Amino acid sequence: MTGSLGQLILMRLRMLFRMPEVLFWTFGFPIVTTLVLGLAFRTEALKPVQVAVSDGPEAKALVARLEGVSELQVQTLPEGDARRRLARGQVSLVLLSSNPEPEALVDPSQPEGRTARLLVTQALSTSAQGPRIEAVKTTPVSEPGNRYIDFLVPGLLGMSLMSSSLWALASPLVAMRGGKLLKRLAATPMRRSHFFISFLTGRLLFALLEVAFFCVFARLLFRVPMFGSYVAFTVMSLVGAVSFAGLGLLVATRASSEEAVGGLINLVSMPMLFLSGVFFSSENFPGWLQPFIRALPLTMLNDSLRAIMLEGTGLAALGLPLALLAVWTVVPLVMALKWFRWV
Repeated sequence: MTGSLGQLILMRLRMLFRMPEVLFWTFGFPIVTTLVLGLAFRTEALKPVQVAVSDGPEAKALVARLEGVSELQVQTLPEGDARRRLARGQVSLVLLSSNPEPEALVDPSQPEGRTARLLVTQALSTSAQGPRIEAVKTTPVSEPGNRYIDFLVPGLLGMSLMSSSLWALASPLVAMRGGKLLKRLAATPMRRSHFFISFLTGRLLFALLEVAFFCVFARLLFRVPMFGSYVAFTVMSLVGAVSFAGLGLLVATRASSEEAVGGLINLVSMPMLFLSGVFFSSENFPGWLQPFIRALPLTMLNDSLRAIMLEGTGLAALGLPLALLAVWTVVPLVMALKWFRWV
């Protein structure tokens, strides 16, 4: 009894060690997660607080006084651009110079806004380059588009388009091959091109439902704004869905079994899930990693969706991401069609 039980346990352990997805989630995933998040949230010296001074008669003098504070990084912008950068979280404070007494605009939802206000007040009250200003009028501003939920929703849509494209194409194709269904279909009068077109068309139609769901969900529950065009937003989403569909088809050509396809999908999607700015900005990663991150299709898609939704960017200004996503579509599709096996 003991001998048979030991052999059964040994058989089971051998089966587990021959399953790449089990090994990945048990040993590989914790290591990858620790390394990636460690890079994104590494301990380093605090960066200067970003402050914008609006154009005006006193702008030059105010900038000169603020530049004496090493913790501040100051730039001069038109008032409209300064307010827009404050709304996008790109600056922590806007100092209006059009009035005799400067007025500070801060967003209460930004943690660095309070720090910026204290540093600006200290600089203006202690500088020897002009009359001291003991108190700066502070006006809280809160505009749609600069909350974390506004940043998160386009990233979640990009992640959903990636995941559904990979799983909806790779997994069924591998299962159909394993069940000999592909071999039977290949023997019918069916055009093989129609088979692939049906998969891509179905993916696009389902992607339309995804986009509509995210737009309605985000608008009704969280009042996430849409500064750009819904048409441009939908077009960019569909381009991303097709790009990931090409990757899914390529994964299906390389997976030898239903057990292996899950591991390959995770191998493709997990790096992008962490690096491409789904839950936090990809700018958190060090500079030497940025060229690789910028080349990932999910990074291009997420950045483009945020640009359309939160900044009102049109498709004409997104020509480079569209072209690169087209490359990510064509190259995997050509490789997949060349290597695709019907048996």
